Amino acid sequence: MKKTILASAIAAATFSGAALAQESNLPTVYGNIQYALTYTDAETKGGVSSHGLEHFDNGTTLGIVHDHEIAPGITGFLKLELDGFGADEKDSDGSNIDEAYIGVKGDAFGQVWVGSDDSMYETSVDEIGEFWEIGSGISNNYTTGEGDLVQYLSPDFGGLKLGAAVQINGDTDTGVSKKSYPWQLAAMYEVDALELAVAVDSNDGDGNNENSYGLRASFNLDALRLTGQFETRKDVADTFGIMGVYTLGANQFALAYQLEDKDSGDKNDVITLQALHNLSDHMYVYVEGYVSSADENETYEVGNGVFVGDERSTLALGAVYYF
Repeated sequence: MKKTILASAIAAATFSGAALAQESNLPTVYGNIQYALTYTDAETKGGVSSHGLEHFDNGTTLGIVHDHEIAPGITGFLKLELDGFGADEKDSDGSNIDEAYIGVKGDAFGQVWVGSDDSMYETSVDEIGEFWEIGSGISNNYTTGEGDLVQYLSPDFGGLKLGAAVQINGDTDTGVSKKSYPWQLAAMYEVDALELAVAVDSNDGDGNNENSYGLRASFNLDALRLTGQFETRKDVADTFGIMGVYTLGANQFALAYQLEDKDSGDKNDVITLQALHNLSDHMYVYVEGYVSSADENETYEVGNGVFVGDERSTLALGAVYYF
């Protein structure tokens, strides 16, 4: 679960709070609690149906950020974010590290950071798959993870930014049979209302090792944002998506269509609709609907449930409080 609105809100809150915290050199603390309620119905080609009502924690987090001036024009920064609290259960097992990194940045050279974070490929091109509160079930087919990363983002060259990342997998890393260094490259360009981004992920050490290539184009028309993206990986799938997001005062409405065309010949698509209302500067509620159809049975994970079918419909209600 990744949310554009929540990520933007938290970034704004932590940025404004960081200025005050730096006066006493204290870190800025932020967090959120997220609850969701979903009802899903799925039916297989053989006529077997599965359905269920799920209430779950949809990504409650607690984090800190801090930065300081190392030298004139050079800033050191840190972020540590925990998730997996299981806020819907009194006796939850605890939390996991979602993001943890340190780095340096400056106007002259950009920024470089090391640790666990959203990857360069993900942040540059995978907007539609990462937008939804619950998740549409279709996202780009890149496999380099978010841990053990060394990432770099260049300064702004007249609207153009360049990014690179490498994941350092050692001999003893869990799930890794040998050393591998999967890498990502990205280029992002903004001019007026237009945004363009291209990226590649080497996927080294995973599956067929074929590269993933992604392209995103976004256009902002005042309150309306339109995004289209395409991704391809040989012997895996081509993925296409188009999305529109309209903001009206405290409300946000989004509609998207995604299609996954697998190299096996099977296709899977989903139509997603969202209506979101900001109750205040720290709380919002939403409703999302998903309608999926596929040539063959697919496995959909929704909340704490797993549903199998070639047709799937999900209705979701949720609330988020953040600070």
